Amino acid sequence: MTAFSETRAPGFRFDWPRYPLGGTGGTDQVDLRVKRQVRSPQLRNRRDILIALPPGWDESEARYPVVYMHDGQNLFDPSTSANGDWGLVASLAEEARAGRPVIVVGIPNIGPRRRHEYSPFRDTTHGGGGGDRYLEFVAATVKPLIDASFPTRPDRTHTATAGGSLAGLISLYALYRLPDVFGAAAALSPSLWFADRSILTFVSAHARRTGKLYMDAGTREGDEVVADVERLRDRLLDAGRVEGTDLVCVVEDEAGHDEAAWGRRFRAALPFLFGR
Repeated sequence: MTAFSETRAPGFRFDWPRYPLGGTGGTDQVDLRVKRQVRSPQLRNRRDILIALPPGWDESEARYPVVYMHDGQNLFDPSTSANGDWGLVASLAEEARAGRPVIVVGIPNIGPRRRHEYSPFRDTTHGGGGGDRYLEFVAATVKPLIDASFPTRPDRTHTATAGGSLAGLISLYALYRLPDVFGAAAALSPSLWFADRSILTFVSAHARRTGKLYMDAGTREGDEVVADVERLRDRLLDAGRVEGTDLVCVVEDEAGHDEAAWGRRFRAALPFLFGR
């Protein structure tokens, strides 16, 4: 059997060194790597790209589904997240042990540019509106880079996107804006309120497009947040989605707007995204 890593160019391991996080890279642990300062011609900026690979990926001929996640600095490493991480290293190792290995690509935000990049519509108070260009970066720069470097299953059925808050908003938008790229999305506590809830109108106009959608909220986020998620759920059900088949909506009691809650719920949502 030929290991996937042996088919890469000699500079592969140099280009994607292990991310310096303790507990990763072992035989039963996620292999967390990073490519520094990837340039975005669409956004005219640079950022590191992180990737979490299943244990033993480079000794196998298997190929894996991929989730492209935003706010990448909050996913794995508590030292780079202001509010704690999602705990994805443990979650992905558990998925691999359960026979459901998956690759997660973490795309960090660029601080002050976060709101602009993650919002597809311009808000007269909060700005934004750069979501299409950001998604072009993900689809035309990041995804081809990942597919060329790692054993992915690149078709839409095995490609998902996910994030929380504004990153949940851009994930939801991506499912409908780029249906040929993403076959599933997890929108955790999505900021549906942004730009006078323009996302509700957009999704309603494209509601018949296919793809699996997981979305959620916590009751401690406020009544309006929960009501927005439930309103979108009802619109999608009216448009023909079937809850439990191509739509899951969760409202978690006593959960807040934070990485710990999103990481906990994302672990439960992962098998749904890829029909496993």
